[in-house]
Amino acid sequence: MFTGIVTDLGEVRRVIRGEGRETRFEISSQYDSSTIALGASIAHNGVCLTVVETGPGWHAIEASAETLSKTTLGRWVEGSRINLERALKVGDELGGHIVSGHVDGIATVIDIRPDNQSHRYTFETPEHLARFVAPKGSVALDGVSLTVNEVDGRRFGVNIIPHTQSVTTFGGYRPGDAVNMEIDMLARYVARLLERE
Repeated sequence: MFTGIVTDLGEVRRVIRGEGRETRFEISSQYDSSTIALGASIAHNGVCLTVVETGPGWHAIEASAETLSKTTLGRWVEGSRINLERALKVGDELGGHIVSGHVDGIATVIDIRPDNQSHRYTFETPEHLARFVAPKGSVALDGVSLTVNEVDGRRFGVNIIPHTQSVTTFGGYRPGDAVNMEIDMLARYVARLLERE
């Protein structure tokens, strides 16, 4: 489990694409790799992935063909910037919202506009996820916990403060870019309960 509070901005240093098997990514980060156990879970742009190897200043993860097809990981190349968050420990501060690291779909950046010192980002969600997005509700985009400002059909807006732009991948987004989206876990279960009535 995660909170959607990014703790490092990593970078893909190597990609090894397998034929008929997993794709391996080596990620450079500021994490002390001696504290990362093999088998540990780290969220990479919101995708919970297992660490399979570590080295000084880097760790490696592997992604299956299914993960590559359902997330933006298939677009990663050497030099891609990655939002990182280590798994939540019991007793840690829950600064964002509960995030599982299981991506529900891919949203698209539609518009970015200045809003005082911040920026207002408009995203479009896949049709099947639109009903889970509500004003003042939570959403995780590329692993970042955000509050939804407004909703208009499949489109919704979020406000990104300067700090978030500087310590996450949001500072590099452009209209047309794709991001991993995880809906709020509470919204998922409420919708499921309503389906049964």
